[in-house]
Amino acid sequence: MTTGERLPLFVSGIAIATTFSGCGQNIPAAPIVSAAPAATTQTQAADLAARVKALEDLIPDQAHIMADVADHFANLWFAGTAENWLLAEFYLNETRSHLRWAVRRIPVRKDNLGHDVKLESILQSFENGPLEQLKRTVAARNRADFEKSYKETLSGCYACHKASDKPFLRPRVPAGPATPIINFDSRADWPH
Repeated sequence: MTTGERLPLFVSGIAIATTFSGCGQNIPAAPIVSAAPAATTQTQAADLAARVKALEDLIPDQAHIMADVADHFANLWFAGTAENWLLAEFYLNETRSHLRWAVRRIPVRKDNLGHDVKLESILQSFENGPLEQLKRTVAARNRADFEKSYKETLSGCYACHKASDKPFLRPRVPAGPATPIINFDSRADWPH
């Protein structure tokens, strides 16, 4: 197999790995082993780097992922207040999953002074603190405790926003569900 025949397979492998990794971190181009002249190898490496960059640009940015977090967390409120605990557990798990995705996307941010804000550490504290407590209140199926814990978790969300120099992102108890098509009534036997 010639270098020209191997390159599309190599690029396909990089494309698949980048797509399924779920992270948007810059991936250094792997060296291409070739008997071709240096200029050809440089052109191939530049082409590969451009293709990897194009694939990275297809991955949603952190703001998009956090919009999903907000939707799941809003629906969690309505599921919990409707005492639909299975649905609440679902939305809590989706919230956690998307928070992890957001941090994989950008694990370290710079604050306004140029200092590193390590989102992985903040997320770990958040998951082991407010989010874990919220998980316990969902499991206990106690609406009053759920509402209190949900509001405390919002304070934890805001602490992360402030640590990331985004104090203008002030979460609140939602006024309406993010997804109005979902029926929050646990006793419903049909969508209407």
